Amino acid sequence: MSATDREDFSFQAIGTGWHITTPLPLPAAVRTRVLGRVEKFDGEWSRFRADSRVAAMARRPGRYSFPEEAAPLGELYRQLYDLTNGAMTPLIGGSLERLGYDAAYSLRAAGPPLPAPDWESVLTWSGTVLTAGAPVVLDIGAAGKGLLVDLLAQELAAAGVGGFVIDAGGDLLARGTGPVSVALEHPYNPAQAIGVVDLEGRALCASAANRRAWGDGLHHVLDGTTGQPVRTAVATWALAETAMVADALATALFFVPGALLQEAFDFSWLTVFSDGSAAYSTEFEGKLFA
Repeated sequence: MSATDREDFSFQAIGTGWHITTPLPLPAAVRTRVLGRVEKFDGEWSRFRADSRVAAMARRPGRYSFPEEAAPLGELYRQLYDLTNGAMTPLIGGSLERLGYDAAYSLRAAGPPLPAPDWESVLTWSGTVLTAGAPVVLDIGAAGKGLLVDLLAQELAAAGVGGFVIDAGGDLLARGTGPVSVALEHPYNPAQAIGVVDLEGRALCASAANRRAWGDGLHHVLDGTTGQPVRTAVATWALAETAMVADALATALFFVPGALLQEAFDFSWLTVFSDGSAAYSTEFEGKLFA
């Protein structure tokens, strides 16, 4: 799909810009279906909306039923929670709010960093049912955008759209398009690239400390065991079969080495550290510039 032979459907969702690129324009009914799926997802999972199910969990404990995507999402989070010894957790929302990344986007810390609560002490996640023993601020941001990418890909496939690229603020999924060249953004200069990846039939997701950063060295990638922003890694990329897995693993790379994650997941990866060094898997598809 060349630059001169494509159509772009653009919209804003879950705090970022989205672009769905297809060989032909998407019919109005398909666009409506896509936007409806986005609204349903946001209404369930957003901690920035007072009317969401997640917001209800933050107000009162209890048993909450979520859509079917909750089951694989919970399994993935639990696996990564264990592999990172609690550093990566869906219970990080309260810590983010404490540091100013709250529903009002105050970007002003209300106090010192606050560790996330222990999973077993407050939450039971069984399939699509989440039971909170106390009010909890759930935040699925480490995997949620990738999950929504996958859900929209399912909608497109169900509508008979054979080839497309979904770009959710730089997290990408390509299906049936042939290779798509993707630049790897420099973690300290968004106008530059440190490399390039030819993406074909897979998802590429990134996480960086320079995105969603504010105040005195604060950013959105927090260690659940301390509530502190991670200081070692500054940017990560992960390629996997689904965007949900790639998105989650891009965050997990801030906490544990990629080689450890490869023992449990089939993916390739790149991590750039604060000292300027980099580590990557032997099968990483990208080319880094010297």
